[in-house]
Amino acid sequence: MFDELTKPLAERMRPQSLGEYVGQTHILKPGKPLYEAVISGKLHSMIFWGPPGTGKTTLARLIAKHSDAEFMPISAVLSGVKEIRAAVSAAQKIQLEQHRRTILFVDEVHRFNKSQQDAFLPHVEDGTVYFVGATTENPSFALNNALLSRARVYVLNALTPDDLKTLIDKTLSDRLKGLGDLGIEMSDDIKNLFAEAADGDARKLLNLLEIAVELAASKNSTTINEASAQEVLTGGVRRFDNQGEEFYNQISALHKSVRGSSPDAALYWLCRMMDGGCDLAYLARRIVRMASEDIGNADPRALQIAINAWEAQERLGSPEGELSLAQAVVYLACAPKSNAVYMAYKAAKLDAQRSGSLGVPVHLRNAPTKLMQSLDYGKQYRYPHDEPEAYAAGETYFPDQLVGTRYYQPVDRGLEIKIKEKLKHLQGLDKN
Repeated sequence: MFDELTKPLAERMRPQSLGEYVGQTHILKPGKPLYEAVISGKLHSMIFWGPPGTGKTTLARLIAKHSDAEFMPISAVLSGVKEIRAAVSAAQKIQLEQHRRTILFVDEVHRFNKSQQDAFLPHVEDGTVYFVGATTENPSFALNNALLSRARVYVLNALTPDDLKTLIDKTLSDRLKGLGDLGIEMSDDIKNLFAEAADGDARKLLNLLEIAVELAASKNSTTINEASAQEVLTGGVRRFDNQGEEFYNQISALHKSVRGSSPDAALYWLCRMMDGGCDLAYLARRIVRMASEDIGNADPRALQIAINAWEAQERLGSPEGELSLAQAVVYLACAPKSNAVYMAYKAAKLDAQRSGSLGVPVHLRNAPTKLMQSLDYGKQYRYPHDEPEAYAAGETYFPDQLVGTRYYQPVDRGLEIKIKEKLKHLQGLDKN
């Protein structure tokens, strides 16, 4: 028992039966080919394709267990043809002496080159081994056609937030392998934070949970609260102010003067920072940021002028290059203002973080291989250039869960006036 408890939590919680397995119901529920094959013990060679932490190795182990087959793992990262031959030789011995089948599980199979992949073929053909490969890469590109033709590809999806919360509950209640004996308490909101941070990866989730429990224990607590959760989920990184509060007060004043369309105040704070010995490259970077954050598409020239000023400053050095930064600051302060792109970017970034790894809609996927075509990749894609006004009215480009979302709201200033009119016209076409 001591040896078991010293293992990492992710290893201890590895499912020992299909009933304990979380997720992948699209291939593992009754009536699905893989589920029926596992339950009946009818093996076939297969490829598991999916992101990290989705249960590829675990599923291969469970298949071997349900089929009473020998599970023989090798890693493409650490192995070569020599190890493949040794594994095949061991499988032949098991077949001869024990009359048992062998599942040869190859993790990271995409790391093998063509000749190494070819080494499996005769032994898959004669039934010496059942080949099960795990890969995070697209099999169409990562594996050769000969191997692909002998194995069925199963796509494993990133675990959903509900899957991950189910795993948290299992772990907190399991007294033998999990954390049930510790009496750990987590609110639903904290569980949601952990599920979002794990981004579909069960292994990452359990590693984060294990760290959180250790942190709570160091504080003589059994509760994982928001403060400790944030400390774990952000890596405990702390910002260090190495240039003093006044330095950041001044850069704030410069930025806000530009945003407030005050060229005189902007020039004053720029000169104050230059006089104080501020790194000119730092100032140039911040000026470029201002161009995108506060002007954006109201005047796209602002960004180019800021970048040109940065380049001029680098070429001329000080003091000659300082004038180019002053020119850029004055232009930015006088330019029409829009933070529409900035606000749209923040909203889109937040959605990307909260929604996890949503799959690309099938009609937007490229399909250069037969496997991808068989999965209907790109089947219903509409090519805008073939449609009136080069616009596919009514087409959607978001994942299903985000259809209809709008981030970018152009303002009534500068070039964005025309951009707003164009988008309004296109939205009208969508409704017709």
